[in-house]
This record gives sequence, C-alpha cells and structure tokens, in this order.
Amino acid sequence: MSQIFEQLMPYLEKHMALQTALALFDWDDATLAPKEAGEQTAKVIGILAEEDFLCLTNPEVKKILEKFEAKEGEEKEQAIIRKIKKNLRKIEAIPKEEKRAYAELQSKSQKAWQKAKKENDFSIFAPYLKEIIAYNKKFASYGSTKEQTGYDVLLDDYEETFPVEVLDIFFDKLKKELIPLLQKIQKQPQIEDSFLHQKYEIEKQKEFNRFLAEYIGFNFNRGVMAESEHPFTTAWHNHDVRITTHYYEENLASAIFSTIHESGHAIYEQGIEDQYTQTILGEGASCGIHESQSRFMENMIGRSRAFWVPIYGKLVELFPKQLKEVSLDQFVAAINRVQADEIRTEADELTYCLHIMVRYELEKLMINGEVEVEELPRLWNEKYQEYLGITPENDTVGILQDVHWSMGSMGYFPSYALGNAFAAQIYAKMQKEINVEEELSKGNIKAIREFLHQHVHQYGAFKEAREILKETTKEEFNPDYFIIYLKEKYKKLYGIS
Repeated sequence: MSQIFEQLMPYLEKHMALQTALALFDWDDATLAPKEAGEQTAKVIGILAEEDFLCLTNPEVKKILEKFEAKEGEEKEQAIIRKIKKNLRKIEAIPKEEKRAYAELQSKSQKAWQKAKKENDFSIFAPYLKEIIAYNKKFASYGSTKEQTGYDVLLDDYEETFPVEVLDIFFDKLKKELIPLLQKIQKQPQIEDSFLHQKYEIEKQKEFNRFLAEYIGFNFNRGVMAESEHPFTTAWHNHDVRITTHYYEENLASAIFSTIHESGHAIYEQGIEDQYTQTILGEGASCGIHESQSRFMENMIGRSRAFWVPIYGKLVELFPKQLKEVSLDQFVAAINRVQADEIRTEADELTYCLHIMVRYELEKLMINGEVEVEELPRLWNEKYQEYLGITPENDTVGILQDVHWSMGSMGYFPSYALGNAFAAQIYAKMQKEINVEEELSKGNIKAIREFLHQHVHQYGAFKEAREILKETTKEEFNPDYFIIYLKEKYKKLYGIS
C-alpha cells in the first residue's frame, strides 16, 4: 500500500461504514421496520447521509487526492482513487443541506408510495414525486454540460456511456422487432398455465425457494433471505449479501423467478474477490452488468428445460396435488408463456423490455419538464395499450407498481433492458465454450457459475461495464444477440415461421 493511500484509508473506511449503515436502514425499512417508525427513521437517515457527505468532502481528503499521482500505487489503488474523484465531483456539486433534505424526502416518499399503492390512490404519492423530480432536475443541472442533457447526467449514474442518443437507438430497435413478434404470438393458441395459479402453501414455497437459492449458488453463510413487498438484493460487502422475495399463494412462478433473479444478483456480489471487500470497488461494475447477471440466471438458465431436469421432481414432491399430472415439458412451456401483463416484475422475457420502454419514455418527459405529474397515470396507460395491447385496470398495477421513483432512482430503469442485452451477448460467448444444456441437465450449475466468476464476478467495480463486456465477448455492445435469442426461442415455442 502506498503511503498516500494509507493516509486516505481512515476516511474510506468511515465512508464504507456509513454506507453500510444507510443500506441497513433501507433493508430494515423494507422488511421488518414498524409502520410508524418512518418519520423518525427519515431524520436518522438524513443525519447519516450528511455525515457521509462531510466525510468524503473533508478538506484533508482533497489534499490527499491532490497528492496522488495518476500512476502512483498499485492498479487497485488507482481504480479506487479514480472512482472517489468521480463521486466527489458529483456530490460536491450538491449543497449538504440539499443532500440531507433529499435523503429525508426519499424515506418519506417511499412510505407515501407504499400507502398510495395499497390504497390505489396516486394522489397520495403525487406531491412526493413532484419533489423527487424537482430535486433530480436540480441535481442533474449541477453536472450537466453541453454534451450531456439533464437526463443524460442521471443515466450516467447507473450506466456510463449509454446516453439518450444511444438508448433511443437501442429502444427503437427493440420496438421495431419485438412488438410485431408479440402481436404474432397473441394470435396463436395460448399455452396452458392454469396449474401455476392453484393454491400453493406459502410455507412449502419458502422451503423450495430456499433450496432453489442454494442450488443456484447463494451462500447462506454469507447471506440472508427474507420477504418484502418488492423483491430486491442489497449487499454490505461480499460476506453479507441479502435478498428478498414475495410469495403469492396462487402464483407459484412469481416467487420462484424472483428468487432466481435475486440469487443472480447475490452470487455476483458474493463472488467479488476479497481484495475489494469494504472498498468502493466491492460492488457490481454497473447496474446493467448487475442486471445481466440476474436476468441471465432468471431467464436464460432458470426458464430453460435443462435447468429443471434435475429438480422438477422435488417441486412435484412438495406439491403433488397441483403438479403430479403436469409433465416437465408442460411446466417448462407454462413458465415461458408470453402474456402481456400489467406488472413488470411478472413479465415474460419478450414483453419485459416493453415495460422498461414505457418507464424510459416517461422519465425523459419528466426530467425534460414536458409533462405534469398528474398526467402520468393516463400516459402510462396509453403507452401500455400501444406497446402491449393492454390497459392497467388501476394505478396499483399501473403507475404505482414500482418503488424506484419513490427512491429517487431516475435513470435506473434503462439498465434493466441493457442488462438483458448484455446477458444475451455473454450467453452467446458462454455457449461457444460450455455445453450449457448438458451441464444443466446434470445439475452442474457450477460450470456456468465459474464462467461468470472468471469473466465478470471477481472484478467487482475494478473493471468498467464496457471493458467487461468487450473482454468477455471480444466485441463491443451488440443488442442483436438479444433480439436473435428472443426470436429463436419464441418462434420455436409458438410454432411461428
């Protein structure tokens, strides 16, 4: 460790400790915290956020960073310094009073969203969303340049080098290719899946989903699984990774695939090398890369026939009444059924990116000041009708279904669609090196996991997303792999030429 970096360590350790505390409050708020704790918890979060701000903007930190030469120290130290400098440029642009006020607003906003969703009343959440939008526009303006629009600045927080210009081309391509395919499928006889919507005892679902997470590779010695309204993954570091799911008595597939999805996130976090533990590099390379790991596990692995060959029998044993007459092929067809639905998290592979497109287009309007908050439910429903051929029956399953905007995560949603495309590109490369179907049929997920660890997981944020993608696949980002994958899969499933 270089002498300069050693001077920086106490501040970095304090920063990571405060980040851990803030993450712990988020976890607690979503899983165990009492309903009436919200207001006081928001104040605590605000104080901790301010303390974190002061820690990183300490004049001593700046002096140390100024002394650090570009080529000084080992590569890891250089990468940490680069990331800290970038983060500092962003947070220093925001006055500490605004930072604290925004942290409090985020906490209150999430509570308002929960209440609005439960009561199916967008008006409860609307005032908080207005404030969230105002803050995001303000924060974006602090970092905007001639080359970046306000929304570009927000997008950059989640996926660097994928501005509106690139995303518009990407989404236009998906729109052109996927909507006609969806319309063709909707004219075909639908796949029978009613057996997935019988009554499935929650406790038995919990038993199977714990088995499933462990089967995929989630290490319970370094992780926890709980329940929340909106499934998510959070990590303090690679030795403490926490996932949640949500169980529905009459929807077997929901918890199964949210568990596989979150386990994909979790094994990424648990697979980061120890040298990056409790450092700013001890996290995923980007939101898109993170989503590529969860979507890959959920869809390309978890919905494949080969994945279920070794374990379908266990599921039947737990639910013989519901599944004893259902063959493996019937089950696999059902879990891959294409059905336009209101809920993004329940969406099939084909329609998922259309859900993201709605959110992307509305976020652009919000940040560009081209829409009033009160108009959002109507616009949301109109776009769902245009892209998916359905109109949400109410706001709970419409504009209020996602937690992200209540958290202030403007610019996050596009990373989900990019994650799908990254996953397909990585999958195409994996298939050239591993007989994926054969390994899965033998119950050998380790081979798949080792490939991902070698090329993606181990590096954490040491390497950037585009670097990981190019080094793994030997080419730049190419969404054609995703489109080809979807077309081949669903044309075969539905017998479309």
